[in-house]
Amino acid sequence: HTPEPSVFIDENYAKHTMFTLNFFLRLFKFSMIGLIGTGTVVWTAFEGAHMWVEKVALAPESDEEAKKWEWDVEQEKWTGGGTGGTDPALGFKGRHAVRSSWIAQNWGVGSSSSIMGSTALSGKGSFGSGRMNIVEASLEYAQNFLNIALEIALGKEPSKVLRPQTMADLLVRHASIMERMGTQDALFEARSEFQRVWARVSGQGPEASRVALKLGDLNYRLGDAEDALAWWARSIQMIDSDDSKSVPPIPIIPASMPPSPLAQRTLASALVSLSAYYATSGQLREAQGTQESALNLLRSIRVTNTASSLTPPQALHALYILHRSALISVHLAEVLYALRSPIDMSVQWLKRAAQSSERVALTLTGLPSTHPDAPQSKVPHPPSSEAPLRSIYSKSPSMSKPAKSLLRDARRSAAEAWNLVGVLNEAQGGPRSMETALECYERALGWAGVGADKAGGIGKAGEGIQEAEWKVLWGNYVRVREA
Repeated sequence: HTPEPSVFIDENYAKHTMFTLNFFLRLFKFSMIGLIGTGTVVWTAFEGAHMWVEKVALAPESDEEAKKWEWDVEQEKWTGGGTGGTDPALGFKGRHAVRSSWIAQNWGVGSSSSIMGSTALSGKGSFGSGRMNIVEASLEYAQNFLNIALEIALGKEPSKVLRPQTMADLLVRHASIMERMGTQDALFEARSEFQRVWARVSGQGPEASRVALKLGDLNYRLGDAEDALAWWARSIQMIDSDDSKSVPPIPIIPASMPPSPLAQRTLASALVSLSAYYATSGQLREAQGTQESALNLLRSIRVTNTASSLTPPQALHALYILHRSALISVHLAEVLYALRSPIDMSVQWLKRAAQSSERVALTLTGLPSTHPDAPQSKVPHPPSSEAPLRSIYSKSPSMSKPAKSLLRDARRSAAEAWNLVGVLNEAQGGPRSMETALECYERALGWAGVGADKAGGIGKAGEGIQEAEWKVLWGNYVRVREA
């Protein structure tokens, strides 16, 4: 008697086992196909983004007019030299690290806006000086990627395969990030790295004068006034003369502007730094003399009155000089007030600064200077804190960064100047003065903030305006409105 049911059961077990094995094999196969497909898509997108940065975002300036006004010299360098992009000698990992740093700065790193405990302090860790450092996440990631590239570059430097400027480019980019972080430890690190750049550029050429200016500004922010003056003096001397060895102990304002557009912009920035130093150090007479000489020097640059007749690179240069004049005018107004000069003199300089700043902002955004509803009226165009930069600038490889920064700074200086005019009018008292003060505060708010509620709700601080500054502006407006 043969146990047929047992054989039947064994066959069923075998079929079920094979079915289960086949199921899991198919599941594994399709999972692997899915993983490989997903990985391929992700890798392609990743490499595509890097290639776009390499070929488009870091492309060199090709516009001859922009080169004529030397905006290409000011363009951020990411180790690629005149051909743009990154240095091939950095290798796969190094080039990806450089591009990743650019991506972190320009595209962000997700929803997180800040990160605690920066590790960017030369191995000292997050608490190198006993302080907790809170910085933007994008800056922290950007400097970490650049640290990777710097380590690779240092390892390759003895073999001399890198471009001559690669190390200097990486140091400048990393130092700029540290400067933007703004903590005291980060500023010390930025100063140290710019000193390394100074040693590499051998104190010669336009890049050297810009590095000297940057070192002066960093020393000033760190409270080292004597070193700041020495670096500013060196920067101005290099602009005014080829003899970089005979540097005066204090900065001397040259008798005339240099012919180079880049040198003119560097000198204008140095004059603003020098003006701010004297104005805030209690040396009021020296400040007044420096500011008046600086304004006379900057006015000596002749440009066509009509912005429409200028090429975009030329117009951007003229607007840059005009804005630096506006900043010095604000400093001069404050110094004259501290010297107890007639208030009308300070008001005059502040209004000139406000109007110049507004002209810069309106030109960069392509808006008319007159009020759109009444072209013949003397009432200027309303503040445009949300108007975008003109595409001729935003799409330019070399002009987009300086134009964006200039627009932000012009809005900020317009708000500051109008606010100070309001403060001086409010101090005089009287119905008419209070009415004027309210108008000035309203205009300052318009330039400093953006509308949080289109129906007329309370606005909020715009780009480049600190929350504390916004609260002061808003407080002034509310106080006078309710008086």
